[in-house]
Amino acid sequence: MTCYRRISACLGLLILFLSPAALAGAMPVKPVAATAWNKGRETGLPIPRYVSLRAQKARMRVGPSTMYATRWIYVKPGLPLEIIDEYGHWRQVRDDTGVTGWMHSALLSGTRTALIAPWLTKNAMLRADPSPAARAVAELQPRVLVSLQSCTGRWCRVSVREHSARGYVRQDKLWGAYPGEMFQ
Repeated sequence: MTCYRRISACLGLLILFLSPAALAGAMPVKPVAATAWNKGRETGLPIPRYVSLRAQKARMRVGPSTMYATRWIYVKPGLPLEIIDEYGHWRQVRDDTGVTGWMHSALLSGTRTALIAPWLTKNAMLRADPSPAARAVAELQPRVLVSLQSCTGRWCRVSVREHSARGYVRQDKLWGAYPGEMFQ
């Protein structure tokens, strides 16, 4: 009888700890960009949103505190990052490679920058006007850092950082502006 009680107790605990969601398998994770825009619980600003790195040296941490381990150290000011969550003065960010972690808000800037899309197999054309037929100003390799002045939803007016090149790049060739996003 003791063996029967132990088996019953184990089965009871098993049923208690295995919820229907666990039995159904892993829940699919939606990409952040495909979800509805939410407001940040600390700032009220849209989540997700793009910002850039302000600091010369910034630590991405595993959690929202200096007590958490450092995951990466970034040393490129102006690098675009995507804020995907907020907690106090900490922002959960994602970089262009998909790495996520937490950074203090003082390390970030609202200045918009972008990278020429890292997934491109060909260079992106920097054009004089927002038209595929416009004169080409330059060819930009994937991961070139640009400053964003404005976006129309299809084209972004950019300047190449640390160079004098200016013009327009198709918005879908950038990591740092959402598809269809418009701003001045």
